[in-house]
Amino acid sequence: MKVNLHPRKGLLFNAYLLMFFIHKVQTGIGIVGLPRIVYLESKHDAWISVFLAGVFTSIVIFVMFLMLKQYDSADLYGIQVDVFGKWIGNLLNIAYMVYLSACFFTIFMNYIEIVQVWIFPNLPAWQLSLVLIALAVYAVQGGVRIVVGFAFLGVIGTVWLGTILVVPMKYADTTHIFPIFNVDIKHLVKGIYRSSLSMMGFELLMFFYPFVKDRKNMLLYAQIGNLYTTFLFTVVTLVSIMFFAEDSLARTIWPVLSMFKIVRLPNLERFEFIAVSFWMLIILPNMGAYLWAASKGFSRVVKWKQKHGIWIIGVLAWGLAFFIHSRMQMNMVTDYVAKMGFVLAFCYPLLLTAIVLVKKRLVRRKEANAQGL
Repeated sequence: MKVNLHPRKGLLFNAYLLMFFIHKVQTGIGIVGLPRIVYLESKHDAWISVFLAGVFTSIVIFVMFLMLKQYDSADLYGIQVDVFGKWIGNLLNIAYMVYLSACFFTIFMNYIEIVQVWIFPNLPAWQLSLVLIALAVYAVQGGVRIVVGFAFLGVIGTVWLGTILVVPMKYADTTHIFPIFNVDIKHLVKGIYRSSLSMMGFELLMFFYPFVKDRKNMLLYAQIGNLYTTFLFTVVTLVSIMFFAEDSLARTIWPVLSMFKIVRLPNLERFEFIAVSFWMLIILPNMGAYLWAASKGFSRVVKWKQKHGIWIIGVLAWGLAFFIHSRMQMNMVTDYVAKMGFVLAFCYPLLLTAIVLVKKRLVRRKEANAQGL
């Protein structure tokens, strides 16, 4: 395997699109239940945990770029082979392919669960999963530029949903957030951990890095995208805490959608139907990004064509949809993928960066000594 990728110019995209791409892959189905999940750990200081999780994510992105800058044009698949060798490196690459494919599966299955609960209770999961997978496969086959452009359109097309928070703010009680810093450090850290699980997606930078034109501005745009995500997640959590009573928020599975229920439009009483429908524009770019990164491993690791990997992952994911019959099963899968994601998205890049920096320093020192001789 070649460590560095040198895509042709027609496959490259501008760095400023990373603002939209990072925000899109971070903002998916997780934000719907984020306020409740974090509230169970940090209570009314949950919004602080969410904000600190965004700061932690920003640090990981910075460290990640330190690693990527050590190479000319490498992705994670190439870096792991360069650092650990062919066999261990490819085993780690396969582990990442499994993780990325699992994220792809988890995203659309959680969305299907929401559709079944809120709109179509009797809709078979395999039918909607077939539609979602087909759309994702179609988009990914268009190439990396289509995937990134899809993320851009996903942000532009759904940004108006954030303005709906103005409506529940009319019924908010600001006293719910006081006293501030009333929980101990242990529960605050647990809230940060739970928040970080909803902010995953930025790790895809390690796979899209070789396809960016002006890389000197990549870090800035990636941080702007993460900053917007942090702001949005913090505001959503803060509004949820102020809108719901204490026990009510703990019992509400999807508080964001529940807040949409109070929105009333002329000739439309159930606005949450519109919100759930538009949420498809939020999850489809995420599905496409994870599917592209996972299928890229087929051409990098096993030397198959990427389009074959796209279809293999799509068919396997659709087949697995037949085996999920209850919310308990889906929760188990989601929890397992989230724990695996915390290790592979937050912890492992920090360790890998340290190893890469040490290795590069030793190589430069060895070269300098050789020239001195």
